[in-house]
Amino acid sequence: MSFASEFKQFALKGNVVDLAVGVIIGAAFGKIVDSVVNDLVMPFVGRALGNVDFSNLFIALREIPPGVPQTLDAVKKAGVPVFAWGNFLTVSLNFAILAFIIFVMVRQINRLKSEAPPPPPPATPEDVQLLREIRDSLRK
Repeated sequence: MSFASEFKQFALKGNVVDLAVGVIIGAAFGKIVDSVVNDLVMPFVGRALGNVDFSNLFIALREIPPGVPQTLDAVKKAGVPVFAWGNFLTVSLNFAILAFIIFVMVRQINRLKSEAPPPPPPATPEDVQLLREIRDSLRK
């Protein structure tokens, strides 16, 4: 088998194609969850905690030069190392929501798989059926 035909056989297997589709859909779904957390959830959490913007919660690990705004982007551009715990909190919330949604999806899929009726047993071959009838008639 040549290298090209072996690669073609590998690349066109159903599992590889399914994996590629899953990765693409997962990336798009990750963007949706990211938007839900950043645009819908975190503003409410910040509002509940007193109008806190989580994207700008950080601890500067060095003195911030004068004249640099106290925002995470500006401090990073000024070359100051930061401990961006607000960003970490947001990413962690993203992960928790995404993990929960995937858990619910996998649970439902497994439930649907287990609810499917078992396949009927294969039909008994005719010769075996005849032999059983002969056996049963000889017992009488």
